[in-house]
Amino acid sequence: MGAASSLVLPGPAAAANAPQPCLKLVFNRYCLGGDVNALAQQQPPALRQDQGERVALIYYEGRDRVYVLAWRGAIYKVLRDHRIASKLHYEDLYQILRRKYGEGEDRSSFPADAVTPGRKQIAIRRGEGRAVHVWDGGAGWHVELSWTRETGLALAYIADALDEQQAAAMESGY
Repeated sequence: MGAASSLVLPGPAAAANAPQPCLKLVFNRYCLGGDVNALAQQQPPALRQDQGERVALIYYEGRDRVYVLAWRGAIYKVLRDHRIASKLHYEDLYQILRRKYGEGEDRSSFPADAVTPGRKQIAIRRGEGRAVHVWDGGAGWHVELSWTRETGLALAYIADALDEQQAAAMESGY
């Protein structure tokens, strides 16, 4: 009896429970596209919210919060909510992302009179404007840096196909 006789091939159940592909390791801890339940077991969150096929895990990292959002068990979005929301902090993050991912696409919107940085900041705080910049990761995911009144300063990594699927399911009411 050699080593080959003790070899056990995985059956269909093992294949169904195989780990999900990791599209992008986010913040060196969270696997975009990965299994949310495996993450919750390995790294218990401060708070877990379940709503049907949707799961949100919330982690505290210093002053910031990290939201890991999943649909049907797969992580489709990892978002870091920066507690300090300022033009300087936004610009620092923007420069880091620009060096790493290139120019990206500016999707900001401001009132016509908000042309200076100060006026843009006032527009954001009033809820009349939003600073948004998006970078395509090129492998089925993208990065979004945003500063809005509703969400504050946020950096999100989003799995494109999973995000589209969950958005379509939400629109259809499922």
